[in-house]
Amino acid sequence: MSDVKTFALTGAAGYIAPRHMKAIKDTGNELTAALDVYDAVGIIDSYFPQAEFFTEFELFDNYLERLKREDKKIDYLSIATPNYLHLPHIGWALRNGYDAICEKPLVLNPSDIDELKEIEQKSGKRVYNILQLRLHESIKALKEKVEKELQENPNKVYDIDLTYLTSRGKWYFVSWKGNEKKSGGLATNIGVHFYDMLSWIFGGVKQNIVHIKTKDAAAGYLELEHARVRWFLSVNYDYIPQEIKATGQRTYRSITIDSQEIEFSGGFTELHTRSYEEILKGNGFGLDEARKSIEIVSTIRNLEPVGLKGEWHPFCKKVEG
Repeated sequence: MSDVKTFALTGAAGYIAPRHMKAIKDTGNELTAALDVYDAVGIIDSYFPQAEFFTEFELFDNYLERLKREDKKIDYLSIATPNYLHLPHIGWALRNGYDAICEKPLVLNPSDIDELKEIEQKSGKRVYNILQLRLHESIKALKEKVEKELQENPNKVYDIDLTYLTSRGKWYFVSWKGNEKKSGGLATNIGVHFYDMLSWIFGGVKQNIVHIKTKDAAAGYLELEHARVRWFLSVNYDYIPQEIKATGQRTYRSITIDSQEIEFSGGFTELHTRSYEEILKGNGFGLDEARKSIEIVSTIRNLEPVGLKGEWHPFCKKVEG
């Protein structure tokens, strides 16, 4: 019996889809079918030129049903669609007998996780979330360091500044990413993996405050069991520090812990492949692991900003009004 697993992919034309295709190929498996409403998917040729491709969900569904009848059922559905489609696509996968591997954010609301837990239990199939920062060597080393320090001083609380700016053009606000109902908003779309990483290392949420929330920036204060976090996220190029702009870069990522910079700018290229390797070994991150970060971003989405009161991130001064 072959050890090769077969996959289908939804969201094949998206930014993140090639990482899933590469991970499937790197792990020695096959992409059988792909779906996207857009047909600009020539990237498939670099990985699985023989994969069937569909622009309509009904035809995609019909094809996979036919494979079932021929005893060629796929093993996994990989999901790289817009955020608001994750819940229905994961549910569809489970009900049809496929394990699901979903890009972050897994879903938009904690209640969605509860819904998927029920479907997962009834179907006997699993949901896996791509939480790749947990596999980054620098982040794993940080977690080990913090755990050791907390053993020595269980009451220790770290002071953290999280700053992430990833420049986007005007297209961003026209696309689904600029629509809060579809993306979950800025903090959900570009920040969820950082909140996952921080809560994974520093514990549960004690306080969640939003200072600024505009269409291109968000900032707030997150108090965790062992950390006080001032965070600032933006897609506005103007907020990037001048010295970073001078190098030609359009992205700025910084995490300081007790005023010490944590370096993790590299080491990202293989993390989807690492994620797939772990999932295929049965060690992937499931619904319970995803819950904390989804609770955090859902709360942020529903909070009213309080302005520059309390512990606010220094970059807030860059935002007018």
